[in-house]
Amino acid sequence: MRIPPPDPSSLDPDVAALLDLARAPSGDTAQTIAALAHSPGLVGPFLTWAMALHADGVLSKRLHEIVALRVAHRCGSTYEWDEHTRWATDAGLTPAEIESIATDGDDWSPMDKAAIAAVDELHATQDLTDTTLANLRSHVGDAEVIEIIMVVGQYTMLSMLATTVGDDVRPDDPTSSSRPI
Repeated sequence: MRIPPPDPSSLDPDVAALLDLARAPSGDTAQTIAALAHSPGLVGPFLTWAMALHADGVLSKRLHEIVALRVAHRCGSTYEWDEHTRWATDAGLTPAEIESIATDGDDWSPMDKAAIAAVDELHATQDLTDTTLANLRSHVGDAEVIEIIMVVGQYTMLSMLATTVGDDVRPDDPTSSSRPI
């Protein structure tokens, strides 16, 4: 790792307890969140935000995971891809659907296509054209549009963190063994 998490024995007990709550589907504490403990004052607020976005949002779990996976794909984050592949499976996506997110497959509902197009556009320009926004709004309400934008931002940020701390495949690191996406 380029920036390893702090030594668990050096953590404030409250921060350590919060990290125990941030277990990935694999059962381990997500390394991106463990690295966040270098800034202990951010751990609690970040986890509160992340949990609200994940558990209390208006998007279906399925659409949330389609968006998260498309972000991971666009950002080239193997760490986020691997984590959200597990969540997506739990949300009912098939292995073929998950693969299709990274291969630009076309077997999506009009709503899913609109969300994927929105992710691509937000990734490329940090904005939505009027056409893309209108198409997205023809399938979902304004609350879902806002949440899609926030999910894209959340997982873009986490992808950057994973890449920087060293949880992701780096083209200049021949020792990295994670599967590229």
